[in-house]
Amino acid sequence: MTYLFHPEAQSEHLETVAYYGTQQAGLGASYLSEYESVMARICEAPNRYPIEGQPDIRHTRLIQFPYTVLFRESNGTVRDLAVAHHRRWPLYWLNRL
Repeated sequence: MTYLFHPEAQSEHLETVAYYGTQQAGLGASYLSEYESVMARICEAPNRYPIEGQPDIRHTRLIQFPYTVLFRESNGTVRDLAVAHHRRWPLYWLNRL
């Protein structure tokens, strides 16, 4: 299975990589590595993750970074709807459905 970004989720993701890249050498690469690992696990079995809301919006947290990935699987593709920082308003991404 593969994944695609919602355009706004892709912007969030790229901004996060850039931010951590300016904070400490290698930190942006660490974030990117963890994100890719999480997405690989999601693509293996997206239904193992808990439902956040309807229609079948699921979520999982990154371990080393304060972010949650919100996604939905449809027709064999995982759609990343948000890469949400834990201090951000929780449901800001709802308009992406």
